[in-house]
Amino acid sequence: MTGVDALLLALGAVAVGSGVLVVATRHLVRAGLYLVVCLGAVAGMYLVLAAELVAWVQVLIYVGAVVVLLLFAVMLTRAPIGASDDLDRPGWPAALIGGGAGLGLAALLVDAYRWTTVELPEAGTAERLGEQVFSSWVLPFEVLSVLLLSALVGAIVLSRPDIGAPRPETTGAARPETTGAARPEAADGPAGDDAAGDRGRSR
Repeated sequence: MTGVDALLLALGAVAVGSGVLVVATRHLVRAGLYLVVCLGAVAGMYLVLAAELVAWVQVLIYVGAVVVLLLFAVMLTRAPIGASDDLDRPGWPAALIGGGAGLGLAALLVDAYRWTTVELPEAGTAERLGEQVFSSWVLPFEVLSVLLLSALVGAIVLSRPDIGAPRPETTGAARPETTGAARPEAADGPAGDDAAGDRGRSR
């Protein structure tokens, strides 16, 4: 085993461990930070495999955009920052599904390659990647952009408590505006006292 193989296994262990912590933690913000570690370890694996461009795309898009979008969605929806009892659910269904998917993928890879040496293709460039993205994969690229925009708009809508709230109904007729001249009996001061005295003398 060479040093490259050991580094690849170490990064794989970090990615798997942080991925398990993402689904196992009860803190929503910590789950987002563990996701950053997992995606960063995957980017490190791309670097070890001499795919520098894919590694930096992984960092810029997933670590720098998707995770930041998730954290902004958590803050905008006013989700609980601490431990949530809603996230403390039975973990055996997720472990069963995840373990089955992992074993299935491992069996598929072993059956496909059977420890044979694979010749690496020519290293990709930014020009070739841009040509493929904006020619063959332009529709999935645009759909992903619309999906991320919809998630951001949905988080903003959920953070607004006034949207969808029932409006208070006005009951009864509107009160007429009353002024001091309309109520002479409530007048105070010397003018009111003089009027009361004149009424008493006339009696």
